[in-house]
This record gives sequence, C-alpha cells and structure tokens, in this order.
Amino acid sequence: MFELFSKKKKTIEKLKKRWGRIPQQEYTTDQLQALKYYYSKHVDSANDVDDITWNDLDMDSFYILINNTCSSMGEECLYSMLRKPYFDSATQQERDRVMEYIDANEEKRLELMYILASIGKVKAISLYEYINRLGSIEPENSLKHILMNLLYPVSILFLFLNPAIGLLLLIATISYSVFTYFSGKAKIDSYYSVIVTIMRTLKAAEKLEKIHIPELQEYQNAIKTSAKKLKTFNKGGFVVAAMKGGNIADLMLDYFRILTHTDLILFYRMLRIYREEIQALNNLYETFGFLDSMIACASFRRILSCWSKPELIETKKQPFLEIDSVYHPMIDNAVSNSIRTTKSVLLTGSNASGKSTFIKTVAINAILSQTINTAICKSYRASFFRIASSMALTDNLLGNESYYIVEIKSLKRILDRSDEDIPMLCFIDEVLRGTNTLERIAASSTILANLSRNHCICFAATHDLELTSILEEHYQNYHFQEQITEGDVLFDYKLYDGRSNSRNAIKLLGVLGYPEDIILKSQVACELFQTEGTWKKV
Repeated sequence: MFELFSKKKKTIEKLKKRWGRIPQQEYTTDQLQALKYYYSKHVDSANDVDDITWNDLDMDSFYILINNTCSSMGEECLYSMLRKPYFDSATQQERDRVMEYIDANEEKRLELMYILASIGKVKAISLYEYINRLGSIEPENSLKHILMNLLYPVSILFLFLNPAIGLLLLIATISYSVFTYFSGKAKIDSYYSVIVTIMRTLKAAEKLEKIHIPELQEYQNAIKTSAKKLKTFNKGGFVVAAMKGGNIADLMLDYFRILTHTDLILFYRMLRIYREEIQALNNLYETFGFLDSMIACASFRRILSCWSKPELIETKKQPFLEIDSVYHPMIDNAVSNSIRTTKSVLLTGSNASGKSTFIKTVAINAILSQTINTAICKSYRASFFRIASSMALTDNLLGNESYYIVEIKSLKRILDRSDEDIPMLCFIDEVLRGTNTLERIAASSTILANLSRNHCICFAATHDLELTSILEEHYQNYHFQEQITEGDVLFDYKLYDGRSNSRNAIKLLGVLGYPEDIILKSQVACELFQTEGTWKKV
C-alpha cells in the first residue's frame, strides 16, 4: 500500500512540473500520421481546417506545442479539435469554462491528470483505430476450448483405469492444447495492448467517479453512464492482460493459459461485450479525450507571454476582423502588429519583409480562437469564419500536375467553400505565381475581386504592385518595408498603411555582391520598361 501511495505521489509531482511548460515529447512522421486517424473519421469538409491549410500554417508544430496531454485519447482528440473550428458561442463558452476551472483548481487538475496518465499512451499507432478495428475480429465459439479442458479430467480418470491409454490421452490433449493455443493467440496478439488500454480506461472511470467535481459533473456522469454499460468487460481481465514476468507466479500463470486457453476464452467474451457496447466505449474515448485536451489547452495558455480570450460574433452581412498586437509565438523576439478591417487586405513589400509571416500569424490566431478560445495577441474580435489558405504549394509530380495547376485547384477550393452561410477568412501568398506576368495579373485580380465580394475577407500577399491599384475598391492596402544600407538590408517587420512604393530587388543584388554591370543593366532595363513599356534586348 505504501509503495502504491509513493508511486502515485511521484507521478503527481512529475505532472505538476509539466503544467504550464513547453511539452518535451518529440514525434516522428509516423506518429503524427497515426494521431490523425480519429480526426479522419469525423471530417467535415465544408467547415474544417483542410490539409492544405493545415500544412501551409505548419499546424503540426503548433499541435506539438499545445499537446501536454496525458493519454492517447487526449492526443487524438486534441488534434481533431484543432482541425474543427466551432461557429457558436455555446461551444466557445463551455470550453473556456472548463479551461478556467482546470487552471484555477490545482488539486482537482492533478487528480484528473493522474487518472488520465493511468490510461497512458500507446506508441506509433492510433488507439482509436485499434479500438474500432477490434470489431473486425469475428468472435470465436469458446465451446472447443471448453471441451478440450474437459479432456484433462477424463485423461486423469483413465490414468487410474488404464494408465497406458490415460497417459496417451493426456499427452495428446496437452499437445493439441499447446498447438491450438499459439495458433489462436497469433490472430489476436496485436490487440492485447488495446484490451489493456480499455481495461485501464474503465479503471480510470472508477477512479473519476470517486472525485467530487461539481463543475465537471456533466462529464463525470457521461463517463459513469458509458462505463456502466461495460462493467463486465474487466471480469477476468488480469488473465488476458497479464504480462510475462520473471517470477514463479507469472510463469505458472503463463503455463495455465497455454494449457487451458483461459485468456483466449476471456478475450472473446470481452470481444462480444465490446461489439455490443462499442458506442459506449467511443463515448468514453471522446469524454476522456475532451477533458485531457482541455487540460493541455489550459497549460498552453500558461506558456504564452501574451494571450487573450477572443470575442467572436455571428455575422452574415458584414464580416470583420480586429486584432491588437498579434505575434507569432514560435519566433524569438517576434514583432507584434495590429489590424482592423471589414474589407479584404492586400499586402505588398519585398521578400523577407514579413508578409508571409504576418498572414500566417493572423490565420493561426483565427484557428486557435475558434478551437481553443485562445488568441495570441492583446485582443481579438472577429466574426466566426471558415478558414482556408493557399500558400506553401508545390508541383504534384506524382499526379503529373504543374505548379500552376496545383495553384488554381487550391484557389478553386476556396471559391467553392465561400458562401453566405458562414463568412470565409482566407490567406493567399503570391497568387498565381506559376504563370506569366500578363495573365497572372489579369486572372489574379479577377479571382481576388470575386473572393472579396463573396462574403469573404481575403489576406493576399503579392509582389505585383499593379494589383494595389486594380483592386483598391475591394482591398485595403498595407505594406512591409525595409532599409538598404551599405552592405546590409534591415527589416522592422512592422505593418504600414498603404501600398509599397519601393522597388529594391535590384538594389539587393548589390548588397549580395553581384557584379556592377549586372546591376546597372538591370536598372536600365527596368527604367526603359517603365517609360516605354518595352523590354531591352540583352
């Protein structure tokens, strides 16, 4: 008993130290892929953060930064939560209420974390996938195992009546038992870890029931109701789940299982209960996962130097966005910026001046505001938005598609998702960069104008200064700027009103040490085109 108490105390101390700190767990590509399975079964293609947007914004990195969960259920539910923005105040308020309670009540929080940690995490697989894959196993009739076990007393009886026959029968029974045991166990061996996790989940439900938390009673009741439907699942479970150890007791239990098939019989009994109550198990999964996710999100707030609760408003006619001092939390000494707009926004400025980082920062804040009610800025006030981007695109070599084809398909999906039901907030970096200048400006101006009219606020970054004039009725112009000194380029990463008037690309050649004749010829060619509209042959 003392040993158990000491172990619990040590675990709680570790959990206490984790709270409010950057998670240290690293994830492989395969592990991240496994975490997506739960979300893949709950996709809402019209409203979710789609794959293109998720990858554009490097949201995997944000997920890792937030993921201070204690269980596999929490990990997978948190990932799904970040991909599924809400569009109602009730969901927003409830998530914030739970996070506020968790943050303010350390003792109860640590109890919850301890219970969730007792469920644990499975590595490199999706727990949700394996739980639901159990349903693909057809339960075997245990009669053959039971009849085989009846042969043991029969063999022993024959040992007294006819020792020779009795001995042969006993040897044959043992041989058949060993052979059929290992062949039967091979079919289900990969699912034992899932069975163990389900058992731990039901034990966690028992522990949670003993804690008095009126503020979370709704979730406790949901867990209690679901666990009750699975109450017989754990019966005899220690025989199924017992791990091989080095002591005599473990060895004897292992021999017992081989000879009697008790673990196989119990496994298929558990499987039948599972198949009857799969919905109850999924409810347990989602409720525990939600609580674990909320703990992680509350902890995430603690690591931020500046954050706020967003004010989100349902609007249909005129969407708006107001952000004060927004910054990117993964950039050291990040420069903050503010913006207020009811129109789409066109961003100009040179490379590396901050355009892409700014629109990514706004997009990330929009997602976090509508998923975990946390904005990384002094204040965030906006409409509820669908959120989509078209930024970090590449050629699709496997699909035999050029960059331009990939790009116009990406933009088309944004146009298709824009409607008057829910406003769209979209982010486009260097629209139609994959084609020639003439057609790029003609097509991009038309596409961007269409987006701005269609119940949408679009943030678009471009080097085509012509667009600032063409779209000035539909877009507010903002820019980033730089200073070129002798041998250096200085950026302040601040957002300025109006369009960029600087053309410093050729000057930057000089800063980087290009030959002077290249620089001079480039300047002459540029000036000729500006005055005469033609390019000088080289």
